[in-house]
Amino acid sequence: MLDRQLFRTNLEAIRAGVARKHIDAPIDEVVRLDSDRRALLATLETKQAEMNRVSKEIGKLAAQGKKEEAEAAKAQTKTLKDEIAAGEREAREIDATLRAAELLVPNLPHESAPDGEGEADNVFVRDWGAQPAFPERPKPHWEVCESLRLVDFPRGAKIASSGFPVYTGWGARLQRGLISFMIDHQTLKNGYAEVYPPYMVNRASMIGTGNFPKFEEDVYRADDDLWLIPTAEVPVTNLYRDEILDGAELPLKLAAFSGCFRKEAGAAGKDTRGLLRVHEFDKVEMVKFTKPEESYDELESMTRDAESVLQALGLHYRVVNVCCGDMGFKGAKQYDLEVWAAGVGRYLEISSCSNFEAFQARRAGIRFRRAQGEKPEFVHILNGSGLACPRLFAAIVETFQQPDGSVSLPEPLRPYVGTDAIHPVGAG
Repeated sequence: MLDRQLFRTNLEAIRAGVARKHIDAPIDEVVRLDSDRRALLATLETKQAEMNRVSKEIGKLAAQGKKEEAEAAKAQTKTLKDEIAAGEREAREIDATLRAAELLVPNLPHESAPDGEGEADNVFVRDWGAQPAFPERPKPHWEVCESLRLVDFPRGAKIASSGFPVYTGWGARLQRGLISFMIDHQTLKNGYAEVYPPYMVNRASMIGTGNFPKFEEDVYRADDDLWLIPTAEVPVTNLYRDEILDGAELPLKLAAFSGCFRKEAGAAGKDTRGLLRVHEFDKVEMVKFTKPEESYDELESMTRDAESVLQALGLHYRVVNVCCGDMGFKGAKQYDLEVWAAGVGRYLEISSCSNFEAFQARRAGIRFRRAQGEKPEFVHILNGSGLACPRLFAAIVETFQQPDGSVSLPEPLRPYVGTDAIHPVGAG
């Protein structure tokens, strides 16, 4: 959520920033409601002052024996009291409507975020490693998974629906190994504190991270006020909702593994093969709470932390600075990591590392105090995938497939999976 004061002092900056994101937002409604609210509050203050003045006169008039004037003053205070009560009810209604409108206004992009309308306008930053060479055309991961019995897509669709894969045999061990390796890597090597959050959160948590109300259609509802999380970002960020943090403890760096659940309502028919776009998946998430002046340095650091997983696994990837039109609702600046998948012959987004500045903190009421007695300030919040499992699984299978049909495993994964390679059933 944006600072309400910004609508009053620099409305054109808001219009320009929202236009860069190519998002429709009720900016004029926010301005109108805020103006109505302030005018109403000013009226209520005037009436309250008048009621206080008249109330003081009642005793004086009674003491002077001016009974009729005293009764008239009592009637006036009752009228004012009723008008104030009605005005306060109206103010609460305006407050609720104003907040609902504010929640639909996106974050403003940072000046270093490139302009553009979509993925094609993202700006290349750097890459690492080289695309692997193969003597013959490499197979896509779904063919390798079928031949090695790593993932059972048909049975996943049978017991749930399409987009709910079942990992089997060595595939299940590889999936479990990836999770353990990545959470160990981010906590033991990169210095994040581990959190294991619940997989369900309430509406307040979804609002706090900016998922609601804008993206409610993409989330699975479990109960009247419980939703399955789309990412561990939601519960981890809300750990400190409505709290004031000690500035001496910033930055706070947290990493969490969780299952993730997404309807992908806006991506029907896109990337439906294999593991490229699923409704339930595993992911390690990184979240940082920082001082405002440090947040962009921390974004660079977080991006390197995500990259370090791909480097450890020997996977070729590239980093792009995401343009405003592709960035989405919450971010001020975002880097995407795109891993090369040889079998499908293209780069796959596998991590987004974003700085939300104070956008989420303002929605969730997360502040910090630089020193005792100082005024609390909103923290800056960042998050990034470190990493998402499905496309990482696919990239490993496609990158390290061998001519004999086996898949060699990157060395760091071998202790977690319990083998150096996955061979066809019956092979040595």
